[in-house]
Amino acid sequence: MKKLLVVLLIAVLALTTVFAGGGSEKSSSSAKGSVYWLNFKPESDETLQKLAALYTEKTGVPVKVVTAASGTYNETLTAEMDKSSAPTLFVVGNKAAADTWGDYCYDLTGTSVANELNTDAYNIYTADGKLASIGYCYECFGIIVNEELLEKAGYKISDIKDFASLKAIAEDIHKRQYDLEFDAFTSSGMDGSSSWRFSGHLANAALYYESRDAGFWGATPAEIKGTYLKNFKNLWDLYINNSGYDPVSLATGGFDAEAEFGRKEAVFYQNGNWEYDALVNKYGLDPAKLKMIPFYCGVAGEEKAGLNCGTENCWAVNAKASDADIQATLDFMYWMVTDPEATALLASTFGSIPYKKAAVPENVFLAQANEYANKGCYTMTWEFNYTPNVDNWRAGVVSAMNQYDAARTDANWALVENAFVQGWATQYKLANI
Repeated sequence: MKKLLVVLLIAVLALTTVFAGGGSEKSSSSAKGSVYWLNFKPESDETLQKLAALYTEKTGVPVKVVTAASGTYNETLTAEMDKSSAPTLFVVGNKAAADTWGDYCYDLTGTSVANELNTDAYNIYTADGKLASIGYCYECFGIIVNEELLEKAGYKISDIKDFASLKAIAEDIHKRQYDLEFDAFTSSGMDGSSSWRFSGHLANAALYYESRDAGFWGATPAEIKGTYLKNFKNLWDLYINNSGYDPVSLATGGFDAEAEFGRKEAVFYQNGNWEYDALVNKYGLDPAKLKMIPFYCGVAGEEKAGLNCGTENCWAVNAKASDADIQATLDFMYWMVTDPEATALLASTFGSIPYKKAAVPENVFLAQANEYANKGCYTMTWEFNYTPNVDNWRAGVVSAMNQYDAARTDANWALVENAFVQGWATQYKLANI
């Protein structure tokens, strides 16, 4: 009888061990571990300290947040990783960082926090396919729309679904500008205070779609083909031909597109989520009537496009930490992106986080970016970030665009194409001598 009881006891213990080991994450109890978050964003320190204290209060798990001084994150990370109590949660924001810190990155594939993402646009992988880090906040840009003016012109935001519908509406508004007392687009000044919107942000439309086809996501290829420059031209022509400003005058600049939009002089204004405060608090526009739409430019399937979104704010978990600390960190991350109180705190400091249960931020443009992602729209990632010798390349593009604006001929547009394609190859070689 005693032998039978011993056998049964051994069997029970064996089964317990088997079932305890299941799941995609390490199985150590988070109650035995702790979290050390090395924060990348100094402006968020106060809120993150509150977040850490709240989690500790709720769970008893110690969470320490240390914030690196502005501009010193890489140096601070290197120093902290050499310590016995190294960060368990840190930032790996691009492929270069993943190459440097790949051995320290726990594979987040299949973890509960990664499964809460509403897009894979911000995921960074190591060369061997390990999910090294995942985004936790981002910025966005596109075409800002004053819905109040759009409705006065007889249209709804839902009428804009692709480039064809955007073009038809913009051209109709421009034709009626004197009766409506507003135009379609704000000015597209090409001086230094404004040209970055087009040589950088608008250029992302062509770079994003080419990178999608060629597979050079998040990297700088030696050459580009300019496959989607016709789509770049679609939007540029729409901007400059349906505005109250002569294209010939754009090179000299001196315009204030933000003020034009704030004064309700135009329906459309290309810019990003950082304009929210000025448009609402400085100019008094109703945030409920502000919308941001994607760069519709005539690409097949673009009705499923989302906004241009990017970030270098990506969480990585220290694979060299103890099993207990890794699990504690994963549990903390999951709580941050699913708990209503936690996501509200994150929204208050980061704006929008790319997770299914994220709180809606005050900034309506970031909220709309998340709405697009939640609907299954693809995010247009920031491929312009990988431009070689970016200032010199953009200067060449701006110069060519100014020549085109002065005389909109096929020959002058060929100069723009050359500045994009040959200029890229030239700057890549100079940057990699």
